[in-house]
Amino acid sequence: MGPEWKRDLRYHDDSLVTDVFLKNEALCLELRCSDVVDLDLNVYIKKVEVTNLEEKERQVRLFFTHDFHLYGNDIGDTAYFDPRTRSIIHYKANRYFLINCSGGGKCGVDYFACGIKEIEGKEGTWKDAEDGELSGYPVAWGSADSTIGIWLRLPPGGKATAFYWIAAGTRYHEVAQLNQDVQKRTPEELIKRTSDYWEAWVRKESRSFGDLPKTVTDVFNRSLLVLRTQIDNRGAIIAANDSDIVRFGKDTYSYMWGRDGAFVVAALAKAGYSHVCRNFFDFCSRVLSEEGYLFQHYNPDRSLASNWHPWLVDGEEVLPIQEDSTALVLWALWIYYQISKDIEFIRHFYKKLIQKSADFLVKHRDSETLLPIPSFDLWEERYGVHSFTVAAVIAGLRAAANFARLFQDTSLTERYDKVADQMKKGLTEHLYHTGLKRYARSGYRKGKGYELDEVIDVSLLGLTTLGVFSPRDPRMIETMKAIRQQLWLKTPVGGCARYQDDLYQRADDSPKDIPGNPWVISTLWLGEYVIARAENLQELHEALPYLEWCAKNALPSGVLAEQVHPTNGCPLSVSPLTWSHSAFVWTVLQYTEKFNSLQK
Repeated sequence: MGPEWKRDLRYHDDSLVTDVFLKNEALCLELRCSDVVDLDLNVYIKKVEVTNLEEKERQVRLFFTHDFHLYGNDIGDTAYFDPRTRSIIHYKANRYFLINCSGGGKCGVDYFACGIKEIEGKEGTWKDAEDGELSGYPVAWGSADSTIGIWLRLPPGGKATAFYWIAAGTRYHEVAQLNQDVQKRTPEELIKRTSDYWEAWVRKESRSFGDLPKTVTDVFNRSLLVLRTQIDNRGAIIAANDSDIVRFGKDTYSYMWGRDGAFVVAALAKAGYSHVCRNFFDFCSRVLSEEGYLFQHYNPDRSLASNWHPWLVDGEEVLPIQEDSTALVLWALWIYYQISKDIEFIRHFYKKLIQKSADFLVKHRDSETLLPIPSFDLWEERYGVHSFTVAAVIAGLRAAANFARLFQDTSLTERYDKVADQMKKGLTEHLYHTGLKRYARSGYRKGKGYELDEVIDVSLLGLTTLGVFSPRDPRMIETMKAIRQQLWLKTPVGGCARYQDDLYQRADDSPKDIPGNPWVISTLWLGEYVIARAENLQELHEALPYLEWCAKNALPSGVLAEQVHPTNGCPLSVSPLTWSHSAFVWTVLQYTEKFNSLQK
């Protein structure tokens, strides 16, 4: 859409129905669009209300074009006009998409073109629509696409409405039945019932937000809804579905990471949505390796996704894992249990997930230092022993010990607690930098100890937020000071970077002296630390700017990106990032919990 269109992209309040406003003064037109995926049916629906800004009758033609690349490629696709349903259907093997519409008092596709693209110099049927007409060609195969048109008659200064929908299925009869359901129930009614449900869903808990401003609580509600959209009903929690990242490495974030998923279910359980979390733990138990660890990430169907880590480092065979992912699933499961008290659910996972994972964490240790064997860090960039990973493993073992205690498994309780104690001691002995008077982000085995990485990293706050050390521990206070001084951006945008000299997604026009782009989770971790440290309301209020920074840098829709541009605040990388929204929900809940405790 060109610059001549003014755009305002939002959601309706407390809903997963979009509210998109478009205006083109040259064309004298306004469009208001509402998009939704139905609550129960595998159907995407769009409502388009067109307003005529001229005082004369006009005809407006809307065009919708489709280029699916089914199964991720453009070989062997078919697109055809189906006279039985008066729709366009795209299919390949077990993937069917039916496209239909209504408008101007009629239902069904009257104007269409099926064609080929990306071969023989052909650009696609969208090109056919540029003259306002469509060829009516009824079938195309191979590298196939299609376009449909809806003709609307607008009275002077008046409005007209069109509906457009896509039904998804694995067979023709499925999508044909879905199309019939949409027509019978009407698209308008399906949009309304879905909107009503999500409004009830997000408001089901009676909440006290303390003295948080509405700008923050609005993003909190939006975050809950965004989190739900990223959760597969079979348990996969997807890191992000934005395609922006594809152009950098021909890969996506559309995978399930154990770490990201753990943070999501912890936040949702704390927010009162523990029922949404159950399938995630089942997913993890099913993909857990025989040895008891999770790989880097998985596809939503539980198959192993592309792995970004090698099995060989410096000529030595290693596990291509991030150990924090395995550990944090146990941490999150204990949070789930504390809230749900669903002991029958937990019993099912005691041996095959809890004990199996915890035993791996116990075995996967350096026999001399008793710290974890090196793995890849949470940023998926370095191989070593990382303070955040150690904190996560300690948190995971504490959770496993709590479960063992719950089931009166005394020997395992003592074993897991003992190993966690040893690792906590090892953190101070081996990963504390005496010269810098703070913790180091990583250590690399050398002789009897570790060569320490002196780069300051926001993930060091995990030593407190995961419960290993008190936020008022003098060593953590110094660590926090270093993070705030070195990683907070001194630009009009502000925000906290991940670590010094972070180049990931850095724009060419970024200032040279910044540590990196500001991240939502980095900024929220600062806030979470301040909340944990607060002993009175005045200290608690020091956390407000971090929450407000996130709300200010959210998109108008309330969506939070992974990072933002350091000088103009534009979103960078993917939007939404599921982890950003879970961190926002978690930090808000930590704030309100502390606020309520200080009020007593």
